[in-house]
Formats: sequence, structure tokens, C-alpha cells
Amino acid sequence: MRIAVTGSIATDHLMTFPGRFADQLVADQLHTVSLSFLVDNLDVRRGGVGPNICFGMGQLGSRPILVGAAGSDFDEYRAWLDRHGVDTESVRISEVLHTARFVCTTDADHNQIGSFYTGAMSEARQIELKAVADRVGGLDLVLIGADDPEAMLRHTEECRTRGIPFAADFSQQIARMDGENIRTLMEGATYLFSNEYEKGLIESKSGWTDEEILAKVGTRVTTLGAQGVRIERTGQEPVVVGCPEETAKVDPTGVGDAFRAGFLTGLGWGVGLERAAQLGCMLATLVIETLGTQEYTLARAHFMERFTKAYGEAAAAEVRAHLPA
Repeated sequence: MRIAVTGSIATDHLMTFPGRFADQLVADQLHTVSLSFLVDNLDVRRGGVGPNICFGMGQLGSRPILVGAAGSDFDEYRAWLDRHGVDTESVRISEVLHTARFVCTTDADHNQIGSFYTGAMSEARQIELKAVADRVGGLDLVLIGADDPEAMLRHTEECRTRGIPFAADFSQQIARMDGENIRTLMEGATYLFSNEYEKGLIESKSGWTDEEILAKVGTRVTTLGAQGVRIERTGQEPVVVGCPEETAKVDPTGVGDAFRAGFLTGLGWGVGLERAAQLGCMLATLVIETLGTQEYTLARAHFMERFTKAYGEAAAAEVRAHLPA
């Protein structure tokens, strides 16, 4: 099963200031702030929803196709993804813009000052999925993740026009989208991904009820944080899958992307929705135990031991048959 993942490609530049921002602010001078913070460290992490999902799929032995836009500074990131089983040949490289990046400083009270540079991400709207499909011999599913909003709309319309099944996954972009765009991005989706808060926001902004949305999409997948995930289809009982026990809760960033990576991989293997959700929850658990969205490793024996403990031997046997050595 050939799965393309569209979405933002970015790096995170995270810095720590040992003092407190509040101590540097003068109440009657806030209209003319000019500050510089001497930070203790800089942590550069790979990110973006597209690469995060693709990395997880690659760890599970899939060969996902990353679709997005980056700058000429993408070479090192590309090499990393190539080494971890990701097809990066459909990434558009901008001739004038840098790869998107998030720059954030956190103080001793965990307050943050950050900026997001969209950069080359704005060129994702120029990518045609037909060219991607022609290169790889067709596409069986396209996940349309958070990206340049115009790119998300274009990819969705192209999937509908060309009859390519697609999964709608607004995530971070839902806040800036209006009801019309949300309805456009959902209509006819094979899968709709969101967390529980986003689920309510989608219904509020679109003006469609839960039942109306289910009538317009094939399968609705709602992540529930520590409670796992709920999968709904019209006329069927919901499938609810819990999460494996965590060894530590280190960093929640990227957990949703990891779930999608496992779930999509399960679909590619041809296992049922419950098993695919279990695979997603297991991968998400590895991410929450690790600092960084792509810093975890998947050791087959350890992964299967924990999966078996969480979901039983019958479920593990089905996954074991597909998981590479």
C-alpha cells in the first residue's frame, strides 16, 4: 500500500533562559520593549508533522512518501529521513526560502517567547500530487496533514478529482481555518483525525453535528490522550483502544504524529482498525517517553514484549507477522 504524507517540514530551535522574563519587563515601557536574553543552551530538533509521521512509519518498516516543501538547508534532514526508511524524493526544495523553523526561549518559570517562520512551507501549494503518483506508480492513500493552508486545500481537491482516498488531519491549522474551509477539507475523506478538543472545534466551526460528519467521512479517529483512541463509523459500535503503560512521561510533543504513523502502517499491513489503533498507541507511548519527536528507537523484541503485555498474545501475533526484524 503506497501512502503519501503531506505536511509541514520544520526544525525547532529551543533555548533556555535561566532567569525570569517578568523580571526584565518594565511596566510603563511595555510599548517599546527591546530585550535580549543570554541563554544557557540551544537544542535543535527535527520536526514538522510530515516528517514526524513518516519517521514513525519508517521505523515500523513502511516506506512512506513525504510530500512537502523545504529549503536548500534540508540536506542533512533529508539524509536522516532517508536512513530511516522515508521516501523524500517528492519534497519540493525552494530556491529562495529556508526550511520552516520554530524558535523558542523558555524561562525558569516555563514561560515561553517563540516565533514561527513559515519559510519554504508556503511553496507546498505548488506541489501536484499527480506527479508524486506517477513517480511511485499510484497512491492508495494520502494523509493531508497541517501545512500551508492553500496546499491543504489543493491536495484535498486533487484527491477528490483524481479519486485518491485521503485522510483529513487539520491539527495545528484548525485554529486559523473558518467553517467553509473545514467543511471543504472534510468532505469525502476516508479518515478524519483529531484529538478530543479538536473534535469539538471541528463541529463548532463547521456547523455539522457528529452524526452529520460521520455521514460525510468514512472513519472518524479521535485520540483521547492517556485514555487512548476512539474510532467511529456510521451504523457501527465505536472501537475504543487504551494506551500501554508508560515508563515515564518525558515530552508529549509528537505523540499524535506517532499514533498516526502506527495507525497508517497498520492500514498498510491490512490489519483491522482495532489492531492499527493498538499499533499507533504503542508507538505513541514510545514517543512520550522520549525527549524529541524523532529520537526514539524501535527495538523489535522490546516493542513486541510491551505490545503483548498491553494487548495480548493474539494481537501481538498478528503484528509480529508484519513487523520487520
